[in-house]
Amino acid sequence: MALDGEYEPSPQQWVRDQVERYEATGGREANTLRDTGLPVVIYSTRGAKSGKVRKQPLMRVEHDGAYLMVGSQGGAPTHPAWVSNLRAHPDQVTVQDGPEPRDGVARELTGEERAQWWDRAVAAYPSYADYQKKTDREIPIFLVTPRS
Repeated sequence: MALDGEYEPSPQQWVRDQVERYEATGGREANTLRDTGLPVVIYSTRGAKSGKVRKQPLMRVEHDGAYLMVGSQGGAPTHPAWVSNLRAHPDQVTVQDGPEPRDGVARELTGEERAQWWDRAVAAYPSYADYQKKTDREIPIFLVTPRS
């Protein structure tokens, strides 16, 4: 089920276009990262300050029904905005991996669990390892599990 409330599209045109096409086709189209051929899913979060619904396509890192959100931002020095959203509203996230979004709950990973999921992330998208080398910050990762 989708998050209720006003949707604020991304300021980046390619993100807006991809989210719109993915949702319009139930994930049959616009389901890969640009020209990589690697799969993405659409995450919806609640804005930390605005309270508006925000959507972003992120690499598909899934294991046993749980999904990982990787805050790499290509190795930029700052976290993507959605990191603040999840920290403020970890219980207001949906994952759309196909036709229907599913409600989830996010938690930031640390320690051994983080290391295990980081390895899965790098296996799904090897550029994550390069992104971590490009930045001084530890790239935050959040595990999204189905809401019970």
